[in-house]
Amino acid sequence: MNPRERSKYWRAEGFDDLELLSATYFTHTFDRHIHEGYAIGVILQGAEKFYYRGAIHAAQQGQLVAINPGEIHTGEAVTHHGWMYRMIYPGITLMRQIAREMTGKDWQIPYFPNPVMDDPELAELFRRAHMVLEHSQSNLERETALRDVMGAFILRHAENRPRIHLYHNEQRAVRIARDYLETHYTENVTLETLAAHAGISPFHLVRLFRAQTGMPPHLYLTHIRIMRAKALLALGVPITQVALAVGFVDQSHLTRRFKRIVGVPPGHYLQSVS
Repeated sequence: MNPRERSKYWRAEGFDDLELLSATYFTHTFDRHIHEGYAIGVILQGAEKFYYRGAIHAAQQGQLVAINPGEIHTGEAVTHHGWMYRMIYPGITLMRQIAREMTGKDWQIPYFPNPVMDDPELAELFRRAHMVLEHSQSNLERETALRDVMGAFILRHAENRPRIHLYHNEQRAVRIARDYLETHYTENVTLETLAAHAGISPFHLVRLFRAQTGMPPHLYLTHIRIMRAKALLALGVPITQVALAVGFVDQSHLTRRFKRIVGVPPGHYLQSVS
């Protein structure tokens, strides 16, 4: 193996055994193989070429790739400079579930006719979502990121694009979701639980919540936690205790989020109110 090559392969819990890959390859080549589900990714650097459906295709930096379930394909570098990419491998069940959430009914599985796509906005969305799935400990953030990117893939590039289902009483649904987060802000709330309380699908809750509040549910939850943290700090509660009391993993997690919203770390804020 080339010593410069790097790869990380893992599963994201809670997404029907969703598998992910982040890798840099120079001399590595993939033999002909298939996946039971999809193989979807973005090229971050360099270029990859691969056999797929009787032809050789090349994906350059910034382009997206999509392999449909059960299709034979390969993979290797175009040049000696290699390629860096991030991939996800969603199963058919997961993709059908997201499509069902979008349409409000059972729907056929998405089919992507083009194995290589130019869509810079979606490529950046995919890159950020992949990093969230790798690093975030927030159920809401991870589930939102996955639905955002897979929903966009289906709407923009599936051959059989679904028609978005419309809901009545959208403002009521978002109000219920906000009330739930304001009550359960110490919990690692899941998007599916939140959507069930609101009475709409997870995909639509994210879309409507963002449209009405200006932020997705996980950022709204963070906002609530920071407001509660400010109140506790003003009462003289130690920062470490505050972090756990409002639902953050630890003090450093609170500090990072606090500064991004308030503009100063909790310690500085504590000095200003003491």
